[in-house]
Amino acid sequence: CGLDYHYDHSPRPLQRRAFAAQLALSGETGRPVVVHTREAEDDTTAMVREAGAAGIRGVLHCFTGSHALAHAALESGWYISFSGIVTFKKWTDDALLRLVPDDRLLVESDSPYLAPVPDRGRRNEPAWVVRTVERIAAARGISPDAAGELAVSNALRFFSLHAA
Repeated sequence: CGLDYHYDHSPRPLQRRAFAAQLALSGETGRPVVVHTREAEDDTTAMVREAGAAGIRGVLHCFTGSHALAHAALESGWYISFSGIVTFKKWTDDALLRLVPDDRLLVESDSPYLAPVPDRGRRNEPAWVVRTVERIAAARGISPDAAGELAVSNALRFFSLHAA
């Protein structure tokens, strides 16, 4: 769920109402939300802050937003997840990859889209998430194994899963 103002296929007030309803459902069920945002930072920031204050847990998925939005999410107790975009040549914000605390970092494939380099342009496969983990690890100055362990541990906690 979330807000996407890029194409404006849906009126913005309708998007905000739908997102608010989805956040309320998350609050009622105690289940976390996975939030997409594109070109809607101000509205997303306000709604994430409100949701966090209400105890709603969430993650900003496939994050490419600003440091300000990241801080708002983190201050609200939320997580931030990165995809193969961080391996693209146009990615220049390694500081953002370091900004997220170890206990709030998630990594995703976002399959079938956004395949990491060197597979960019192909249908993404979940197995390639390792390339995203490697890129994040390099930016954070840790081993890929350590970055992978952080992401797995955080995913288990965020989604209330239990390790096998």
